Amino acid sequence: MISGALLASCSSGKDTAAPQQQAPANGKITLYYLQKQGDQQYFVEQAQGAQEKAKELGVELKVVNLGQDANKAITELDAAVAQGANGVAIVVPDQAIGPQVIDKAKSAGIPLIASDDVIKDGTGAKAPFVGFNGSQMGDSVGTEAGKLFKAAGWAAADTKIISAFKSDLTVCTDRVNAAKAAFAKSAGAEVPVIDVGTDNSPVDAQNRSGAVIGSNPGVKHWVVWGCNDENETGVVTALANSGVAANNIIGVGLGAYLDCKDWAANKDTGNKAALYISGAEVGRSAIQVLVDKVKNGKELPAETIAKTTIVNKDNYKQAGVNCT
Repeated sequence: MISGALLASCSSGKDTAAPQQQAPANGKITLYYLQKQGDQQYFVEQAQGAQEKAKELGVELKVVNLGQDANKAITELDAAVAQGANGVAIVVPDQAIGPQVIDKAKSAGIPLIASDDVIKDGTGAKAPFVGFNGSQMGDSVGTEAGKLFKAAGWAAADTKIISAFKSDLTVCTDRVNAAKAAFAKSAGAEVPVIDVGTDNSPVDAQNRSGAVIGSNPGVKHWVVWGCNDENETGVVTALANSGVAANNIIGVGLGAYLDCKDWAANKDTGNKAALYISGAEVGRSAIQVLVDKVKNGKELPAETIAKTTIVNKDNYKQAGVNCT
């Protein structure tokens, strides 16, 4: 379900000078998973998957919720080092702390992988990464939205797109930019796109898109996508609250863990489809590559990319979407 690809890279004197941690003599391996927004459904499932894999491999895993606090990320990384962590996976609240995070792990000789959000050191070199390819994800979302737009027989003249995302997060901009390009190709039409900046939560997406909807009274049809399910479902909720009928909304989520709630309830909804991504699978893979490194000396793959699939109300259960 996830494939690892080791990309060729050049090593520097600084890399070779970094201390190299050996597998613990007593055989006990302790790993840390530091996650932003750990209460978000995707990250909850990621932690569960990581714990399952840790138990299977006989290692101890400590999961820490960083919220959206970049300072806490640094503090918790320092704590993990002080407590003898053998490896760390981190989803940073802010990519700007990447150089500091990488330097701290390197100085301590602790294997580090970036989960979900890419981080780079001071030279621009990326840390080993486990997660998804943002551009591929956006391409899938935009392509599906374009197909649904064509199938609905809508006209570009009375349609607009709302694209909601955290604008300072590269994984988000990668996704929505790719979605825009793919939609134009798939739909065969140029539909205006309105970018809405959010904090990636459903409440913020709903609140911030409300003003956009209100200032476009002549729009009959709406297409919606975003960086994640939180953004897309938040906008769809705002549209519904503004009196837009479900059959005039084509929302394509990214995650499927929120969209599926309407499908499970047999609700007439503007959430028409979603790209299913498995946080649990990313968590399992992160632990696997860290254990391979710590226990077996296997080099960390430069990228371990998860597969994704488009789902809707008819096939989400078969695809394995967890909708609780």
